[in-house]
Amino acid sequence: MRPLLLVAAWEQEFAHTIPKMKARKFFQRILSAIPYFLIAAVLLAVIFFPRPKKEPTQTRVVSVWNVDTFEGGKGSRTAFLKKIARKVEKQRAGVYFLVTNYTIEGAEAAAAQGNAPDLLSFGVGLSVFAEQSFALPYDFAGGSLGGECRAVPWCRGGYFLFSLTDDFDSKGTVALSDGGKNLPEAAAAYAQVRGEKVESQAAYTGFLNGTYRYLLGTQRDVCRFQARGATVYRKPLPLYNDLFQYISVLSNAHREDAFAFLDVLLSAETAALLGEIGMEPVEERSSGAHTVNVFTDAEALLKIAESARSGETKNLDKFLKTI
Repeated sequence: MRPLLLVAAWEQEFAHTIPKMKARKFFQRILSAIPYFLIAAVLLAVIFFPRPKKEPTQTRVVSVWNVDTFEGGKGSRTAFLKKIARKVEKQRAGVYFLVTNYTIEGAEAAAAQGNAPDLLSFGVGLSVFAEQSFALPYDFAGGSLGGECRAVPWCRGGYFLFSLTDDFDSKGTVALSDGGKNLPEAAAAYAQVRGEKVESQAAYTGFLNGTYRYLLGTQRDVCRFQARGATVYRKPLPLYNDLFQYISVLSNAHREDAFAFLDVLLSAETAALLGEIGMEPVEERSSGAHTVNVFTDAEALLKIAESARSGETKNLDKFLKTI
């Protein structure tokens, strides 16, 4: 009903108590004051009945340990994982990934005290967390345990035979670069190369100064030669590779955050960045190459190495996985 009609109605209702002209002015004042009453009412509601505040997002800390059990290419795999962590944190409110570098000995000591991370980045030679690893929705023979995939590689290296000339047929001594818990003697066996195991840096320098005719090395040596500007020829040895850096989930406490981390770490976008640390993406299949299971314990690794030194790959096949 319009204001003037309201006034007319009220005049009829209250005409007997209020003189006509006074009534009209009285009701007009009331109507003109209504907007101010409404504004005051709204202000009072805001002051005395504020909207409930949103609950702050709870901070979640997800621990990630990186353990280098073999030499990488260049730079730091731990620093690379920190870069991935910052990317995931921007996508998921309230989560913080605490990425820490551990030695093999440090990780084993922590495990002995009952400590473990939510996510573990590791390679061959660290088997102490095997039973704590959860099944993952991936498929990689080198990370299987009990018929389930419990570790999936997020980057890889590779073995190469290096020569200072393009002649790989001449006879000569071979240094097998020893840079961690990986098994260069197994790579040598599948490449039908015989040599002696030499500490990584000594093998590299000995090769360059002519102590050894050939060097059976890894992606680490490729990066060393590039940094030095040395002209070195190389032949890939694709029949065996244990130079995989794996990732496992060891806790259900932050399962969704952990798998969000895996999604980014294993993405094509991240694979394109691995050159920053001198590593390569992991192919889904690798043409029948062999690898050792990442959960193989130290005693079994020694047996495999001993079998490899014989040069008989038939003996090795029973210990290894095909990828």
